[in-house]
Amino acid sequence: MSKRDDRQRGLRYIGTAGMLSAALLLQGCLSPDQKAEGENNANTVADTETAAKDGNGKDNVAPDAALELQDGIVGAVDEASAAVVGVTNLQTAGNYWTGAEETVPAGVGSGVIYKQEKGKAYVVTNNHVVEGASQLEITLEDGTKIPGKLLGTDIWTDLAVVEMDDSDIQDVIKFGDSDKLKRGQTAIAIGNPLGLGFSGSVTVGVISGKNRSIPVDLNGDQSVDWNAEVLQTDAAINPGNSGGALVDLNGRLIGINSMKIAEALVEGIGLAIPINSAVPIIEDLEQHGEVRRPQMGVTLFDLMDVPAVYQQQELNLPEDVKEGVVVDQVMKGSPAQKAGLRQYDVITAMDGEPVADLIDLRKYLYNEVKEGDKVKLKVYRGGEAMDIEIKL
Repeated sequence: MSKRDDRQRGLRYIGTAGMLSAALLLQGCLSPDQKAEGENNANTVADTETAAKDGNGKDNVAPDAALELQDGIVGAVDEASAAVVGVTNLQTAGNYWTGAEETVPAGVGSGVIYKQEKGKAYVVTNNHVVEGASQLEITLEDGTKIPGKLLGTDIWTDLAVVEMDDSDIQDVIKFGDSDKLKRGQTAIAIGNPLGLGFSGSVTVGVISGKNRSIPVDLNGDQSVDWNAEVLQTDAAINPGNSGGALVDLNGRLIGINSMKIAEALVEGIGLAIPINSAVPIIEDLEQHGEVRRPQMGVTLFDLMDVPAVYQQQELNLPEDVKEGVVVDQVMKGSPAQKAGLRQYDVITAMDGEPVADLIDLRKYLYNEVKEGDKVKLKVYRGGEAMDIEIKL
C-alpha cells in the first residue's frame, strides 16, 4: 500500500546497514613454477602500465567511468542543493499548562525554489507538507529562516506553492524534461529526511520506472480516490524528503519527491511527481491560488458499489454493463442540468473513452479537457443507451 511520508507522523522507515568485505592475502604457498608464472605476469602488467604512458610520462588511459559518474553527481548536487529548502508546518495549539494558544511545529518537509522575480521567490512543495498550517517557515541551505506565504494547494496532484521574500536567495533550480527520462538513468534525491537535523541530505539511485499509476486515499476513508501518475526511483526517500528535489546529472529538476511504498517486504521504491506534469499545476497555483479544472455539476458514485440486483431491477441495466458511474445529484443551473443529465443516469464513456469508475472520470476531466470544452457522454437511462453532450 502506498503511504505518504506525512510530515513524520505515523510513518515507517527501514534503516540499512553497510557491509564491509575483507580480502585474504595468501603468501608463501606458491610452487616454483607458479612463482615464475607470477613474475612473468607482473612483468606483463608493468609493460602494460608503461605503454599506458605518453612521451611525457603522463597517463594515457581514459578516466574511470565510476569516477566520471561520481564527479557528475557531485556537480549536480553543487548545482541544485542551494535551491532545496526546508518547509516547516507551524500550527496553532493550546498550551497544556496555561491553555493559551501558541504556534508550534507540526512537521517538516522539503521544497524547491523554482522562480525569483520582483523581490519574491517561489517554492514548490507537497500539499501534504503544508496541509493544516497556520504559518510556514522556509529554511535555506545556510540555515536562514524566512516566513512563507501559502499561495495555493492542489490535493489531487499533491502540490503546493509558497511565496517568500527573495533578499537572501542565492540560487533557483532549473527544470529538466521528465518526458525524456530513461530507465536506469541516474536520479539524485535532495531533501531533509527526518527533519532539519539531516537537511540537504543526498541519496543516489536510478529511474526505476516511468508512468507508474499509484492508488492513493486522499481523505482517509480507506478507499482509493485517485491514481497518482509518478516516477519510480530507488534513491532513498524518507519522511521529510516530501517536496524535495529529484534531479538528473545536470542538476536539473526532473521530479518532486512525494511518497514511498512502506511495507515490510518492500525496499527502494520511492515515488516522485514528474516535473512536466507539475509545471502547469505550479503555474495555476502561483497565478490563481488553485488549479482550474472543468466541472460537470454532479455528485457521483461507482456502479460497482451498487449490488447486482439493484443494477438490474432499479437501474434496468443490461447484464453486460458492469462498470461506470451513477449520477446521484444534479446541481441546479449546472452544465449537467443544462445538458439534461438526471439522477440515476449511468455514465459509461466520455468521448468514446471507457469510464469504469470515478477515478477514470476524474482523470479524463482533469487531464484531457478544459473549461469550455464539449464532451460526449455515453449514458444508460432506464436501461436505454443514449449520447448526451455537455459543455463543461
